[in-house]
Amino acid sequence: MTDTDHPAATAPHHGGPTATTASGAYWADLTPGSGRLAPRARFPLGGRRLDLAGTWSFRLSPVADAPLDFLAPGGPADDAPSWSPLTVPGHWVLQGHGTPRYTNTAYPFPIDPPHVPDANPTGDHHRTFDLPDDWPVTGTGSTVLRFEGVDSCFKVWLNGVELGTSKGSRLPSEFDAGPALRRGRNDLAVRVHRWSSGSYLEDQDMWWLPGIFRDVTLLEVPPGSIGDCFVHASYDHERGSGTLRIESDVPALVSLPGLGIHDHPADRPITLPGVEPWSAELPRLYDAALAPLSGAAPVRLRVGFRTVAIHDGRFTVNGVPVLLRGVNRHEHDPDRGRAIGRDTMREDLLLMKRHNINAVRTAHYPPHPAFLDLCDELGMWVMDECDLETHGFIHADWEGNPADDPRWRPMILDRMRRTVERDKNHPSVVIWSLGNESHHGTNLQALADWTRERDPSRPLHYERDRTYRHSDFYSLMYAPVNEVDRIGRHEEEAPPETADAPEAEARRRRLPFLLCEFAHAMGNGPGSLAEYQRTLESHPRCAGAFVWEWIDHGLRRTGEDGGTYFAYGGDFGDSPHGGTFCIDGLLFPDRTPSPGLAAYKKAIEPVGIGLDPATGRIALSNRYDARDLAHLVFRWTLETDGTPVAEGELKTPPVPARRQADIPFPELLRPSDPPGRAAGPAGETWLTVRAVLAADEPWAPAGHEVAWAQTRVGGPVRRPAATGTGRTPAAAFDERTGLLTDLAGLELEGPCLDVWRAPTDNDRGMGENSVLRLWRKAGLDRLVPRTESVERLPHELLVRSRWAPDGLPHGLRVCHTWAPDGEALRLSVEITPDGPWAGLTLPRMGVRFTLPARHDRVRWYGKGPGEAYPDSEQAARVGLFAADAAALQTPYVVPQENGRRADVRWAELTDPATGRGLRVEAAGGMGVFGLTVRPWSVEQLEAAAHPHDLMPGERLHLHLDVAQHGLGSASCGPAPLGWHQLRPQPWRMDLLLIPLAPGGPA
Repeated sequence: MTDTDHPAATAPHHGGPTATTASGAYWADLTPGSGRLAPRARFPLGGRRLDLAGTWSFRLSPVADAPLDFLAPGGPADDAPSWSPLTVPGHWVLQGHGTPRYTNTAYPFPIDPPHVPDANPTGDHHRTFDLPDDWPVTGTGSTVLRFEGVDSCFKVWLNGVELGTSKGSRLPSEFDAGPALRRGRNDLAVRVHRWSSGSYLEDQDMWWLPGIFRDVTLLEVPPGSIGDCFVHASYDHERGSGTLRIESDVPALVSLPGLGIHDHPADRPITLPGVEPWSAELPRLYDAALAPLSGAAPVRLRVGFRTVAIHDGRFTVNGVPVLLRGVNRHEHDPDRGRAIGRDTMREDLLLMKRHNINAVRTAHYPPHPAFLDLCDELGMWVMDECDLETHGFIHADWEGNPADDPRWRPMILDRMRRTVERDKNHPSVVIWSLGNESHHGTNLQALADWTRERDPSRPLHYERDRTYRHSDFYSLMYAPVNEVDRIGRHEEEAPPETADAPEAEARRRRLPFLLCEFAHAMGNGPGSLAEYQRTLESHPRCAGAFVWEWIDHGLRRTGEDGGTYFAYGGDFGDSPHGGTFCIDGLLFPDRTPSPGLAAYKKAIEPVGIGLDPATGRIALSNRYDARDLAHLVFRWTLETDGTPVAEGELKTPPVPARRQADIPFPELLRPSDPPGRAAGPAGETWLTVRAVLAADEPWAPAGHEVAWAQTRVGGPVRRPAATGTGRTPAAAFDERTGLLTDLAGLELEGPCLDVWRAPTDNDRGMGENSVLRLWRKAGLDRLVPRTESVERLPHELLVRSRWAPDGLPHGLRVCHTWAPDGEALRLSVEITPDGPWAGLTLPRMGVRFTLPARHDRVRWYGKGPGEAYPDSEQAARVGLFAADAAALQTPYVVPQENGRRADVRWAELTDPATGRGLRVEAAGGMGVFGLTVRPWSVEQLEAAAHPHDLMPGERLHLHLDVAQHGLGSASCGPAPLGWHQLRPQPWRMDLLLIPLAPGGPA
C-alpha cells in the first residue's frame, strides 16, 4: 500500500490545534532546521548523560499537520486509543505502523521540489523522564538534548516548550534544553515526518524507514566545559615524530601520559619523537585528556597520529602508498532497519577484518558515530560520506536538481558541516566524500570549498561530476577490468566533460584512481574479483576499490505458513519499488557471510604465497602497506587424496611491507629425482601453505587464517583400465529413449542434457546488459529432445539424440554411450553444437540425473568446502569434503543458481540409514567435473520468489557439468570476462557410475 492509499489521508481534522496547514511549513521549506546548536565534534561535554532510549508512546497520523494535542503535562493518557508503545531507537514501520518502502533511484513521491504529498505519515513520540535530583537546572547552556539520527524531519518540545526543528536524517541535531528543563518529571515530545524537503536529498538506494532510529541523550554541560575541539595529530614518516595541536573553544591543557606529556597548552603545537603512527593495519591510539583552564572536567580523547596526502598521483598515509580493499556499507539489520547497536557494528568490523577488508565507504551517509570509534580502535580506513544523494532527479533529466539550485545551498552545506564537525577527530576518517550520485552543480563546489578550508588535511571524493573539479580522486563505478587496466596505465580516453578542457583533463590524469563502487554483490557472485585485484595491485595510480555492498537489505518477515523469510521491494505491497535490487551484499541479511565474501577475502589477501613445485621454492609477497609479516605463522599441510600425511611450520623472515622474500619448500618436499615429486604415499598429493595469526589480535584469535595457497606436488594414480572381468552392475534402460532407469537396484534416472540454470541476478543483468535475455531469445530455457537412435552393441548401448528449442534452427547433438567398466558403468557423452550458434553463450553444459531423495549424504573429492564457479572459485581449495544435500544449498534471498562444487574427481551420494548409494568418478581424459546436488529441480528453483517457496521432493537432482558460464556482475556492472564465458564447442564427458553398498561398491 502506498502512503496515498491511507483512507484518512485527506480527511479534515478535528479536536485541537494543528501544527500548520501552510504549504511552506517547516517540513517542506529550504531551511535545514531551527533552534539547533552549532555542529561540533562528538564527545561527552564534561558532565553526565541521561540515555532516553526505551519505550515511548507513539501515534501515527496520515498527514503532517495533525493536532498538537499531546504537549500538555503528562502527555497522552495511558489508555488513549490512538497511542501505543514504541521502541526508540527504532522505525515505526518495523513495529507495526505503516509500510516499509524500498526504491533504488525513484523517489516514492512526485518530483515537485521542495514539496511533498499531503499524505505524509507523521509519528508523534512522547516520553516522560525523571531528572536526577542533583542535575543542575540553571537555564541556558546547562543541558543539551542530542538526537543522533531522525528520519526525515522532526520538531521537538520539552515540557511544552518548542526547542526547534531539524532535517538531515543521518546527522546529529542538538538543542539547548536548559531553559525548558525542570526538576523531577519532564515531558519530551517529538513529531517526526516521513517526507520532507530533506527527502529530496536522501534518495540513497535503501529502504525509506522513518523514525527516531539513533540515540537520544540528555547531556549535562557544567560551566566552563569544552564544547568543541579539533585534534590535529600529524605524523612525519621521515623523522618518525608526531605533531599535536588541539583547537578548543575554551583555553585548555592537553595531557598524553603514554608520551610523557602533561598539561601542555592545547593550542600550541608540540613535536613528539618516537610516536607510533596510526594506520588501519596498526591502529595505535594514545589516550589524551583535554582539561579546560576553568577547572571543569576534562574531555577524554583517543589520538591517532597520521598524515594523509596525495603525492605524485598516489594516495598515501604516513608517506606510504595505500591500497584500499574496501566495501560500501549501508547500516542495516533485518529486524531493526538502521537502528543498529554497537554490538552489531563491532560484528561488522570483525567480519571485515577477518576477511581482509581494510576500508569502508560509509554509503551514502555518515554512520552511527560509534562505528567510527570502532574503526579507530580496530583499524579501518574510512571514506566518510555526506548525507546527500539526489539520484531520483535522473527521471526528470536532472531538471530542478538541488545540487545546482542555489536555494538549496544552506540545506546541502549544513549536511557537510555536520558531517565534518562530528567526525573530524577520527584518525580512521582519511577521505571526505561530498555525497553520491547527485549529478553536478554549484552547490557541490560550495561543499568542496568549505571542506577544503575547514579541513585541508584530508582529500575529497566525488564521483558523479566527471570534471572531478570537486574531487582529489579520479573515481568511477563498475568499470570493467580492462578499463581499470587502461586507467592504471594512464591510457584511458578523456571523459566528454574534460576532452575539450586541457587544464581540467591534465589535472584529472594526475589524480589517483578509485573504484568507489564495483563488483555488484547481488545474488550469486560477484565474479572476476581476483582479476580486478591483480589489476589494481599492478598499477601505482590505483588507490583501491569498494565492493557494492556489504549486506543484503532484506527485512525479516513471517509468511502465512509461520515461516520467516527476508523481504525486498514489493513484498509489502509498496509501490513504486526497486524489487530485489536491495539484495546486493556480501552478507545475507542475518549477517551470514555469502560465498562472495569468501571469494573477496581470497582475492584481497594481504600476503601472496607463490608455490613452485618444480623448483621447490615459495615466493612470499607482503601486500600490507605498513606492516611486516612478523605477526604471521606459515603452516603447511601435505594431503594425498584428501588425507593429511604430513604437516609443519615454515621458517620465514619478517618480510617488510610491500616487499618479497623467497624460501624453500618443507624438507619433505625438496625436489629430488624426478623434480617436483612428493615423498610419501602414491596418489594425488597437494601442498597447502596457510598464513595464520601467531597471536591474538583485537579482531581475531591466534590461528585465524589470513592467506593460503595450494599446489599439486604429486600426480594422481589413474584408475586401471577395465579388463571386462570385473563384476558389472546390473542396469535397466528405457528401450525408447535409452535413458538409465535403474542401477543395481538404485532408481537412478538419466542422463538428460543439462544446459539451463536458474538465472542468477547477474544473468538477469540490467537493461540491455542481460545475458538471460539472449539465452531466452535463443530458446535455451526450452530445449526439447528428439531421440534419433538407440543401438545395442555387444558391449555398449549407444544413444543419439538432438536437443533444440521450438521455432529455432540451432540445437545440440548428443551421443551417449553406456559400457561396462569393471565394477562400474561407464558413461561417455559427446555434445556437438548443430546449426547457427554464432554470438551465443550457454548457461552450463552437462548432464543431470535424479535418484531417491534419501541418498542425501554427499562426500566428494575436489574443490570445497563452498560453492565455486569459473570466475569465483578462488576461495575453494582441493580436499575431501562431506555435507548433506540441504547444507550444499546457498540460501540466497532471491533463489537462483547456487551450490556448485568445482573440479570434483569423485563424489558419493548415500542413504545415511543404509549406506547404499552412488559413486560418480571422472574418467578418461575428463579429469574433473562440476557437481551440484539439490532437493528440487532447476525449474522449481527458478520459479521461487523466496527460499521458503522451495520444498524438497521425493527425488534428489544430481547435476554433473563439464563447464558453466561465469558469474560476472552484470546486475550493475560488466559481464563475465571473455575466458569465463561458455561458448558453443564440442564437449566430451566420461564418467564412471558405481553403485554403493555398505562398506564399498555394490
